[in-house]
Amino acid sequence: MSINQHSRREFLKLTSRGVSAFALSGLVNAAGTVSSAPPRLHHKPRAKSVIFLYMSGGVSHVDSFDPKPLLKQRHGQPMPVALERTQFDNNGNIMATPWEIGKYGQSGIEMTNMFPKIAARADDLAIIRSMTAKFSEHAQGNFFMHTGFPFLGYPSAGAWVSHGCGTLNPNLPSYIVLRSKRAEIPHGGVSIFGNAFLPATHQGSIFNLSDNQAVPDISPAMLKAEQRRSLDLIGKLDRGFADRVAAKDAVMASVANAETAFLMQAAVPELTDISSESEATRKLYGVDSTNEHQAEYARQCLMARRLVERGVRFVELSCCNQGIGGGNGGNPWDQHGELHKGHGAMAEQVDGPIAGLIADLKARGLLDETLLVFTGEFGRTPFSQGSNGRDHNPQGFSMWLAGGGIKGGVTHGETDELGYRAVRDVATVYDLWATVLHQLGIDHEQLTFRWSGRDLRLTDVHGNVWKDLIA
Repeated sequence: MSINQHSRREFLKLTSRGVSAFALSGLVNAAGTVSSAPPRLHHKPRAKSVIFLYMSGGVSHVDSFDPKPLLKQRHGQPMPVALERTQFDNNGNIMATPWEIGKYGQSGIEMTNMFPKIAARADDLAIIRSMTAKFSEHAQGNFFMHTGFPFLGYPSAGAWVSHGCGTLNPNLPSYIVLRSKRAEIPHGGVSIFGNAFLPATHQGSIFNLSDNQAVPDISPAMLKAEQRRSLDLIGKLDRGFADRVAAKDAVMASVANAETAFLMQAAVPELTDISSESEATRKLYGVDSTNEHQAEYARQCLMARRLVERGVRFVELSCCNQGIGGGNGGNPWDQHGELHKGHGAMAEQVDGPIAGLIADLKARGLLDETLLVFTGEFGRTPFSQGSNGRDHNPQGFSMWLAGGGIKGGVTHGETDELGYRAVRDVATVYDLWATVLHQLGIDHEQLTFRWSGRDLRLTDVHGNVWKDLIA
């Protein structure tokens, strides 16, 4: 077919129906594909996939995974140490946790009962109690936790994993971000899921599980054979264009994304149809909970399991906004006031679904090859903000790993006796991603990409693997 024989309108009519040129262009930001060739890993992997349970807004470690009895003893007293400036600098006195402290599992790890069902899985968890961050503002913190840098222009960890590991399923993107009706993008926007200088095929693909289609314009409006001919023509034209421009890789990434979008038309409806899941499984996750926030998050957790079953490399989940105590929009864990009420509601939202996810992965033999990462962008202060909230604290906080060849029932590092600063085995974002990449079979120092004359990497020039946590 010669373009010269048709008007622009006729050409678009011939090539733009179904998953059209316009729809495919839009899906460049909603879908990606990577090579299905075996990845060139640096050593034998312990994990195949990562599920990133991101608690945007900042979970209080002293109220969950790193309780400090001294806070109760000194409740209402001034802090006995010099304080760093906080986000709002409205610092009060020491505030005890309103939750009960106990020991959980055969390992006897001390936690509060804020996450009772996750705490009951203590023997599956490796809790890092000495995590630190460099930034105390949400957007910078979100970028830093996702990319290792506090601003735009660097790839997300999920994009690096996709780049380093390749795909196990060419019918789905290798990096998927799950959302639902009440789950907003964390502060910083969609760029925290971006590919930056890596090929566009590695960017995060956002699936909105409250939408009937999950991905816009995924339902075909023309026969498969007709679509195939249209895509072949568009691809041929794009390849010819790519040979004439400097940004050849960007053009070819668009062609690859279009091909994945074509394959996703069959894969996504089957993926998102959970009618085949048993009643017991739905109950385990809480998919039919009367708590709408919990039900939405439960569906994300169930979908995460279905995605890793199908070979998706990196899946990120998004918390639902409940608008309590300052936690709103993209940072629902941000309780500067009403901490007990706000953190309590958020914990109820995610506790059962995450515990169900761990149990389900374990029962299906998938936990050994799936690495779960639970963290926010920072922790919260052991002293109050106002009368009943806590401000941001990047000096020391907690996160945990589970599965993927990581030991269970262990802790790493510690904060001081008040939970204010990390004091032993201080951990960084670079260490986290170095460890995650290691479990996937990648040496974080060797996973590089040449950009602007430098060999850049996820861990910049830092990072040490937490070898004591590897099973």
